[in-house]
Amino acid sequence: MTSITSDQHQFRIGATTRSTATGTSKPQCRNKPSSFLSDGIVFMGGAMAALFFVWAIWSFVDTKPSPDPNEFSTSVSDPKTTTTTAVVTAKDCGCINLRDDPPAPTFYDDRSLSYTVGCREPMKNWDEKRQEWQKHHPSFADGVEDRILLVTGSQPSPCRNPIGDHLLLRSFKNKVDYSRIHGYDIFYNNALLSPEMKTFWAKIPVLRAAMVAHPEAEWIWWMDLDAVFTDMDFKLPLDRYREHNVVVHGWPNMIYGTKEPSSVSLNAGVFLIRNCQWSMEFMEVWASMGPQSPDYEEWGQRQMSTFKDKEFPESDDQSALLYLMLKGEERWGEGIYVESDYYLEGYWVEIVGTLEQIRERYTEMEKEVDQLRRRHAEVVSEYLGKAREKYLERKREKEGNDGKGKWRRPFVTHFVGCQPCNGNHNKMYSGESCWQGMEIALNFADDQVLRSFGFFRPQLLNSSVSPLSFDFPAAAS
Repeated sequence: MTSITSDQHQFRIGATTRSTATGTSKPQCRNKPSSFLSDGIVFMGGAMAALFFVWAIWSFVDTKPSPDPNEFSTSVSDPKTTTTTAVVTAKDCGCINLRDDPPAPTFYDDRSLSYTVGCREPMKNWDEKRQEWQKHHPSFADGVEDRILLVTGSQPSPCRNPIGDHLLLRSFKNKVDYSRIHGYDIFYNNALLSPEMKTFWAKIPVLRAAMVAHPEAEWIWWMDLDAVFTDMDFKLPLDRYREHNVVVHGWPNMIYGTKEPSSVSLNAGVFLIRNCQWSMEFMEVWASMGPQSPDYEEWGQRQMSTFKDKEFPESDDQSALLYLMLKGEERWGEGIYVESDYYLEGYWVEIVGTLEQIRERYTEMEKEVDQLRRRHAEVVSEYLGKAREKYLERKREKEGNDGKGKWRRPFVTHFVGCQPCNGNHNKMYSGESCWQGMEIALNFADDQVLRSFGFFRPQLLNSSVSPLSFDFPAAAS
């Protein structure tokens, strides 16, 4: 590269400084853009400073208070339209506010609060404590009388039966499906909350803890994991139980109408218990007959002498419940409703063989009634269930059958004695009949769920599914 000499450097400086004096055009053309650029930078800098100043002033003027935790904005952002923002409270819209827990003290701030049964200081004034909590959480007030928490669970360890974990997973899915369709919360537990209260007694500590953990729920619904919903439309007739605190499936004439009551006159694998002080006290008495009690063996002997058909000497939850109904305080028996009008809990041996025929009858029903085969969002499935219930009621009046009749799906099918997890099933039937029966019942229920998603199960013993054609089953006939 050629270096610039001192003379050349002086010439370039001179050319630049002389350009305005000589009036030549070329130096002017080279220097003018430099002038425009510097002026533009100054202008843009001033403009930005002005905008920043305006923004700073506006931020002080347009201050907005922090939103109330009970308020929700209903405005919609749409560039094509102008909308008016409305602010409503959770109470106004009937919404449940999960983000608000006021600092006002409640029973949770009591150091002596216990979540377990058999504690030194049993729960007192639970009804008032629940009401106080609800007063501080008003968004839960709507529908509290019918609010349900479904509770189920299994043992902490894996199943010994090779197919057990698969069946229990499907059974849990079945309960999640039913809860989602009907807007219920569900809690699945696989921890022993009271190590001494094992096997069938393990449910009582779980229910006691659930009551304290969910003061917003009016009913706690226990369901054994080997019990399966087989009518996904049916809803509990809670109005029927307004004056009672426990609802269990059974046969009243085998409990009260005989000199020799049966230990199997009801089943404690599926029941509802109200979240109230009565229930808190009842569970303390019920649990006192369990393995954590020093009188456990004596209670077993009393049950054996009361129920002549009881097959084992240990005190069990079901016999204990019956004993309290018959020989306990009068208020226990008065507070328990024995349901026999529908299958709150149905014996699987009587049910599984009828499911295919029941499904065919429902298909015939849907062919006759346009409304029952109309496509719909799953979230409004209860509407379809009500429409179907009207049709079933007409069938009931016409044929004289009851809630367990040939036209109605069984609500819950309970695989009593199958023991799907450990595989130690009752010797009255084979393990294969148990596992196959559970698959049939689970597929029967899942077929009802899948229809909202555009599919159905052609066969109850086959895991395959098929697309649901428009206007099915009328279009398939």
